[in-house]
Amino acid sequence: MEAEIGIIGGSGLYSMEQLQDTSEVDIQTHWGNPSDNYLLGTMGGRRVAFLARHGRGHRIMPSELNFRANIYGFKKLGVTRVISISAVGSLKQEHRPLEFIIPDQFYDHTKRRVSTFFGDGVAVHISFAEPVCPELTKAVYDACQAAGVVAKLGGTYICIEGPNFSTQAESRLYRSWGMDVIGMTNVTEAKLAREAELCYATMAMVTDYDVWHPEHDTVTVAQIVDNLLKNAANACQVVVQAVERMPRQRACKCGSALEHAIITDRAHIPQAAREKLELLIGKYL
Repeated sequence: MEAEIGIIGGSGLYSMEQLQDTSEVDIQTHWGNPSDNYLLGTMGGRRVAFLARHGRGHRIMPSELNFRANIYGFKKLGVTRVISISAVGSLKQEHRPLEFIIPDQFYDHTKRRVSTFFGDGVAVHISFAEPVCPELTKAVYDACQAAGVVAKLGGTYICIEGPNFSTQAESRLYRSWGMDVIGMTNVTEAKLAREAELCYATMAMVTDYDVWHPEHDTVTVAQIVDNLLKNAANACQVVVQAVERMPRQRACKCGSALEHAIITDRAHIPQAAREKLELLIGKYL
């Protein structure tokens, strides 16, 4: 095991200076290349792997992300918990810019994503009623409190395809559905993390109100970038607190998510699939 805790840095967060004794590793997967090299290091006495979701320099748009490679890379490194840091727009007046939302639900409104490792002779249906790890989510929320960051526990993150932002009609519709924040990446990560039996939690950093807000047009790009940078700095402090408080052992069910999810008769799983998926399902075969 090279790391136990994974951090996915979103828009505005492409490295973490809090990591000590760092090294980079280039992970190759059956699904292609992750977004960037993983940055391995130590934080609070724990081994941590950091990945810039969009690549350093922000080179990769949401629909271009190789989500499977990113999550599989963490699994290959020995990671069991993943904290995902993401910039989002607020769909409710009470979720203000520079506040963090720790969602406990997702709505998948994407159109072109591959969000499973399986298929090609292996049918798997995971439980996704509770799409994030409650243990890890609570740890992240408590870390926000310790770091002095205003955070709210619970809420729904609607994930759209992008890369364009919503129309006003779409934004108003999402609000009528009761959505809390809007982004373009996290639900796909959450599905794959569950299939990889990794604990997953989202730290959603509000940069601005979405286009529904009557004052949206007065918000400048410079203001949004400034909020991104402030949020990224706060996120780093929260991660430090979360890592220090993380229980050594997992008490959740994430580590056995596939126990009853593999529907295919083991005798009918193709050998090629067995070899490709060994890291994910080998213990059940």
